[in-house]
Amino acid sequence: MELLLRSTRVVTPEGVRAAAVAVTGGRIAAVLPHGTEPPAGTPVEELGDDVILPGLVDTHVHVNDPGRDEWEGFATATRAAAAGGVTTLVDMPLNSLPPTTTVAHLRAKQAVARDRAHIDVGFWGGALPTNLADLRPLHDAGVLGFKAFLSPSGVDEFPHLGRHELDAVAARIAELDALLIVHAEDPDRLDDAPRHTGPRYADFLASRPRAAEHEAIAALVDVARRRGTRVHVLHLSSAGALPVIAAARAEGVRITAETCPHFLTLTAEEVPDGATEFKCCPPIREAANRDALWAGLADGVIDCVVSDHSPCTADLKVPDFGEAWGGISSLQLGLSAVWTEARRRGRTPADVARWMSTAPAALAGLPAKGAIEAGRDADFAVLAPDETFTVDPAALHHRNPVTAYAGRTLHGVVRSTWLRGRRTTDRGTPLTGPTGRLLER
Repeated sequence: MELLLRSTRVVTPEGVRAAAVAVTGGRIAAVLPHGTEPPAGTPVEELGDDVILPGLVDTHVHVNDPGRDEWEGFATATRAAAAGGVTTLVDMPLNSLPPTTTVAHLRAKQAVARDRAHIDVGFWGGALPTNLADLRPLHDAGVLGFKAFLSPSGVDEFPHLGRHELDAVAARIAELDALLIVHAEDPDRLDDAPRHTGPRYADFLASRPRAAEHEAIAALVDVARRRGTRVHVLHLSSAGALPVIAAARAEGVRITAETCPHFLTLTAEEVPDGATEFKCCPPIREAANRDALWAGLADGVIDCVVSDHSPCTADLKVPDFGEAWGGISSLQLGLSAVWTEARRRGRTPADVARWMSTAPAALAGLPAKGAIEAGRDADFAVLAPDETFTVDPAALHHRNPVTAYAGRTLHGVVRSTWLRGRRTTDRGTPLTGPTGRLLER
């Protein structure tokens, strides 16, 4: 035993209980009764009533490095993640140059990340209309699955899949028994929607109708049913799609879904006109929709809560919702934001750990992550659940201090983050250099 962490509230697979967590060689050796005395000389970290959660696993992060590292980079993104209790992230294949669509591009990205990562980092591959032959080599090279868009991605180098292209990609991914993760909005529905520019959030919301999500998810269910592909719905915004997902799962379609902190904590009614730090696609919808997403989490139809951290430089957030870059920066704040709303709704730290650690780790195929139990990596987020803080953008570690949460008071202070048994941050302050590892399938 090299270290013992002790708390009256440890989130384990069996529930929250008083326990002592023994660490050896960067792994959890055992979860012991709270009063267990370690061998003489073993360091003991007494954490009182703070909650020890498994380190968060964020499977939806746009790091944008290399190529657009003025938007974000591995050093800044992973430092922000660690400050927010995230110990593993999986990088999206687009917004970097080059995108992660060939093995050579994957290796280029890994070379940049290797000496800059403050937490562990895995990678999604990209599925494009033109790279069908690259999917197996990328799978063999260790990507954790493949991302595709069903509507324009916003960057020219990552085109979306049409219906026939989706079918071909799904068939190839089924052969690999890999995972296809999908931005599901139907381009025809988006084209038919009112097209507005200007500062009014109501106009932007009308341009991204719920039906675009519903029809794209129905198409994804159809191809998954026919091809037997494992599919995952990214950043679910419209709760109206939940019955479709639930029915598909009940008939044996291998489909999962995620939502994001901003969809669970923010509402369309409170977005000020011109406040494009709230712009994302699909969009933040009304309060009633937010309530229905929480019901989907409670029912288990939604599996994961992940950030979709999609930053940009401040100048791209012009006060015109038609022109501004779409993306919410929340990598450092996701745990606190979700916990703030979860506690109000009577949910527990165990629920949050399941949504933000256990389920994302399972989705990405990371068996060493996601739970406090013997044999797993000793990755922890230590949370003071009743403490509050007011979000100050200047205190955030991601590269551009733009956030929709500015000025909000949140519950849940991340006191410290631990990676493989080593404390890496203390109240958001980094204590170590980059010690993260690159993860492969």
